[in-house]
Amino acid sequence: MPPRRAVTGRSREPRQRFAEELRLLRTGSGASLRQLGERLGWDWSLFGKMEKGETLGGPEVVQALDQHYGTPGLLLALWEVAAADKTQFKERYRRYMTLEAEAVSLWHFAVSVLPGLLQTRGYATELLAAGGFTGDGLTQQVEARLGRQELLEGEGAPPFRTILSEAALRTALRDAEAWREQLEYLAEAAERPNVTIQVLLQSSGLHGLSTTDVWFLRLPDARTVAYTEHGYGGELFEENAAVERMQRAYDATRDLALSPAESRKFVLRMLEEVPCDLPT
Repeated sequence: MPPRRAVTGRSREPRQRFAEELRLLRTGSGASLRQLGERLGWDWSLFGKMEKGETLGGPEVVQALDQHYGTPGLLLALWEVAAADKTQFKERYRRYMTLEAEAVSLWHFAVSVLPGLLQTRGYATELLAAGGFTGDGLTQQVEARLGRQELLEGEGAPPFRTILSEAALRTALRDAEAWREQLEYLAEAAERPNVTIQVLLQSSGLHGLSTTDVWFLRLPDARTVAYTEHGYGGELFEENAAVERMQRAYDATRDLALSPAESRKFVLRMLEEVPCDLPT
């Protein structure tokens, strides 16, 4: 009978596994990040970013870590696998999707694009097409995005709050009728008991999230994780200090936004500005 394989509980995702191993080795040695930086001659913040999975670092620093911890070749091998992994961002997004489905509440801030949970078919189609999707691939992506919206529907749906930058509401679709449908959908969604929509006016000026689309997911175990995204990828943050820093920025941004009632009125005013197609 073959021996049973030991279960370590560590991530199978190469980049995350590499970061976990770095954290375990350092904490096991009793050294702080600053102490590690002083001993090896590198900026300690680099080691912090490597342990969070924000960067892999270079082979030279990894070899130095192998020598320091007495793990000849182990870290370098993990680094090579992580560096060669082409699915790391897809893996991270799948992890986010799993957590989103488990979330007991969600908060969001949009810089320039409306959140997928509140997009109409017309909006999702034009946005994803602009991102390069075509044909069957486009159809699949649109259906997948619309399918996520079931999260906010039905009994027991989690509370969802989104702060929309005015820029996201000023970036209209090319199809006026599709844009009208999107604004109508936002106004209707704002009346749901579990959905809160706020608008951040451009006149509010710069703030801590001026360049960052971010999601916060409150999980059943009372943890909060954050996910930042852009058009070509995203980053999942589960480390408490990083999440708390972004939450403080979110709270400050929310203080600048219009109230939910004022925000709905703003959306309705925008709806009135959408040109109507006159019959010919």
